[in-house]
Amino acid sequence: MASLNVGNLGGFLREQRRSAQLSLRQLADAAGVSNPYLSQIERGLRKPSAEILQQLAKALRISAETLYVQAGILDERDREETEVRGVILADPSINERQKQVLLQIYESFRKENGLQTASDDASDTPDTGAGVAAPSN
Repeated sequence: MASLNVGNLGGFLREQRRSAQLSLRQLADAAGVSNPYLSQIERGLRKPSAEILQQLAKALRISAETLYVQAGILDERDREETEVRGVILADPSINERQKQVLLQIYESFRKENGLQTASDDASDTPDTGAGVAAPSN
């Protein structure tokens, strides 16, 4: 895990808060953290946990992964893959089998382009792409 880059995180949070037209107190209340604690995060004096970052992201209506990247917890490429996988898995208009097929196709394209996927980390079995069928309606 990378070390937290709280200086950049604080400035980023302040910028997001201002663009959302929220006061420090409003954001602290919405995120369920104290006003002084949020102020210290914005000034780079505190290192918030992933849980606090998630609460702040929800209050700011941005993805938690965006804050994780800013804090140095998550690599930018990991964030992009996580977001794509999350969107696919959260889509209520497709069934579970279709979701798995889409994820397999996505991962095969990433492999073809030489990018490591999250499932590669969990499995050592090679994916030949065989047996992947288009989802039926």
